Amino acid sequence: MDALSGAGPRRARGRPGARSSGVRAPAAPWARFSAWLECVCVVTFDLELGQALELVYPSDFRLTDKEKSSICYLSFPDSHSGCLGDTQFSFRIRQCGGQRSPWHDDRHYDTGAPVSLQREPAHYFGYVYFRQVKDSSVKRGYFQKSLVLVSRLPFVRLFQALLSLIAPEYFDKLAPCLEAVCNEIDQWPAPMPGQTLNLPVMGVVLQVRIPSRVDKPESSAPKQCGHENLLPAPVVLSSVHELDLFRCFQPVLAHVQTLWELMLLGEPLVVLAPSPAMSSEMVLALTRCLHPLKFCCDYRPYFTIHDSEFREFTTRTQAPPNVVLGVTNPFFIKMLQHWPHILRVGEPRMSGDLPKQVKLKKPSRLKTLDTKPGLYTAYTAHLHRDKALLKRLLKGLQKKRPSDMQTALLRRHLLELTQSFIIPLEHYMASLMPLQKSIMPWKNIEAWMKDKSEVEIVDLVLKLREKLVWAQGHQLPVKEATLQRAQLYIETIIGSLPKDLQAVLCPP
Repeated sequence: MDALSGAGPRRARGRPGARSSGVRAPAAPWARFSAWLECVCVVTFDLELGQALELVYPSDFRLTDKEKSSICYLSFPDSHSGCLGDTQFSFRIRQCGGQRSPWHDDRHYDTGAPVSLQREPAHYFGYVYFRQVKDSSVKRGYFQKSLVLVSRLPFVRLFQALLSLIAPEYFDKLAPCLEAVCNEIDQWPAPMPGQTLNLPVMGVVLQVRIPSRVDKPESSAPKQCGHENLLPAPVVLSSVHELDLFRCFQPVLAHVQTLWELMLLGEPLVVLAPSPAMSSEMVLALTRCLHPLKFCCDYRPYFTIHDSEFREFTTRTQAPPNVVLGVTNPFFIKMLQHWPHILRVGEPRMSGDLPKQVKLKKPSRLKTLDTKPGLYTAYTAHLHRDKALLKRLLKGLQKKRPSDMQTALLRRHLLELTQSFIIPLEHYMASLMPLQKSIMPWKNIEAWMKDKSEVEIVDLVLKLREKLVWAQGHQLPVKEATLQRAQLYIETIIGSLPKDLQAVLCPP
């Protein structure tokens, strides 16, 4: 197969439609763009092919056939959803074809960003804006198209806001508009943890602050200082990633603590929702309820029967994988009856009451496709339901308390749950560890060598040399003084060995 089919590293990127020379240009075209996005895709409906990839920007960004297929199927709501008008949702797919070399340097961002916001090394996020409206000029009778932002960053709030600006304009003006937007994004500063950034696009300035791992809870919102002269006035996003947790969890508030336990344990869970928007938001909310811990199991905010991993996730020959699946097709109830936990979410309710129909039910009752909303599980929670919290949230609904205040209450409760798990665990782990002064890397090396055999000492020399070569060859951010000190240790160790071994390790 041709080495340029998508399995190898990327070629140098040119502007959309430009021919790439295949040689990395000094200016690194699209370097700033790729600090935020991998590519932008347009998926349309073809009467003969079904969902089809119409455009990819930059035009020379290579996706494998499996990735293209996944993006096409996941960018349209399942036929069961029947979404009319405009809808936004997100998905997550496994990257195929091995690691690809990025133009930007991930290390600085990942070093400063919280663990939960670091770039995904092996998955792509897809942020979708789908439009389906009646159109008599189309044979099918409907205009159906999706604009998709593909990124490794979990910035759902930022990319949804960006899509709400560019997608309606693109559906009216098509390719020229998209090319102009990509060029604007290519001028953005790279995402920097702890900094407030101004991101101009289509005559609007989005102002965001990328969280830092050293942030205090109150410092997540952008600080509007030094930007008073910006024209037009910036649109300030309170967060690049946080969801409206209360809105997401409102249909299942009675089971929030049980769901928190299931996420902490990495249990397999299916979320069946009426639409991809509800499915993806519920799955993302579940995976983020462990903050500040990172949810390290697999999760798919929106998943369909056409996904390449459908068989892997639905097989009955082995235990269900540790994954959270968001689906909309009731067919999954039949396929996944052997899964231990299934959450069926009903249509959103507008009343000020908690949804009483969402009850805890045994999996044995999950038999028909018209199953009522509820959490179907045999799991017995260790935590008791917090009735005081539910009362406060219910009172807030009745008094029409702003959603962000309701979310703050719920987020604080989830944080306290996570901390109640972390703190005793940290104390226990600390009791098992030696004192810090006894594990310093720069101890007196001669004392360490006293009770070691020659084989162990020679092995240490070889390992240290290997690490030094690797650090220098990969240009790791290691101080020169540290490298010199390690080299002195090697010389000290070799000097303590017999002459014959010295000659082997330091040939003339």
